[in-house]
Amino acid sequence: MGFMPRRNRVTPYGELIAVADRGMFWGNRGPLIDDDGQLARYSRGKVWMICVLSYKGIRRVQWSPRRLTELYFLDEATALAAGHRPCGECRYRDYQEFKRCWGSVFGGVPRVQDIDGRLHSDRLVGGLRRDKFGSASVRRTFAASASSLPAGAMVSLDGETWLVHGDELLRWTPGGYRERRPVSSVPGDVTVITPRATVSVLAAGYRPVLHPTVLNWPGPPAAALNAMASGAEPAGDVQAERRSGNHRP
Repeated sequence: MGFMPRRNRVTPYGELIAVADRGMFWGNRGPLIDDDGQLARYSRGKVWMICVLSYKGIRRVQWSPRRLTELYFLDEATALAAGHRPCGECRYRDYQEFKRCWGSVFGGVPRVQDIDGRLHSDRLVGGLRRDKFGSASVRRTFAASASSLPAGAMVSLDGETWLVHGDELLRWTPGGYRERRPVSSVPGDVTVITPRATVSVLAAGYRPVLHPTVLNWPGPPAAALNAMASGAEPAGDVQAERRSGNHRP
């Protein structure tokens, strides 16, 4: 029997899919699997983080019941669209920049509880359930013109997901970006997938790490591949280097 990938890859909509493609970041949204090792819920709690693949050489056994369930993202723009934010421990500098941009939009010095609470209300429609995973899992989106959106935001158009990248839109796939079209070719409004607060943070100057296929579709240059998150190779379903407990938010 051939290799069967786990359902641990995250789309910009926050859906969990099973694909062989690997990602640049991992993250979590709480313990999601039951004692039998099966997915039992969409999320638990409001702390949804984005972490680097390798941190201080610490290893972690994946897919363990009653522990944080490891999820993987193509890149940071994908994770932000899904409703996650940078981890305050393994991505300390990025988290501080995210907070700085947040404060420039919403004022003051933001507390992590305030950021997580706002993101939670922006990413999910409370009280609605879409599938067997229990807690609220219907995505909240909004409409805006593509030309008004900052780089790094993600939108839905013609049944596909697209990344705003300068004056272009790049079509998202689990393995990278595969098509380009000019923003000017899109009349009217699009459906914005990235949470509204995160779009404001991007507009304030936060720059997410993007998959190297944004540079040279269909094949990224070797130098771009070497620049992937923290120099770590993408993780598959085998053990990956991770902290065995929770990251601090």
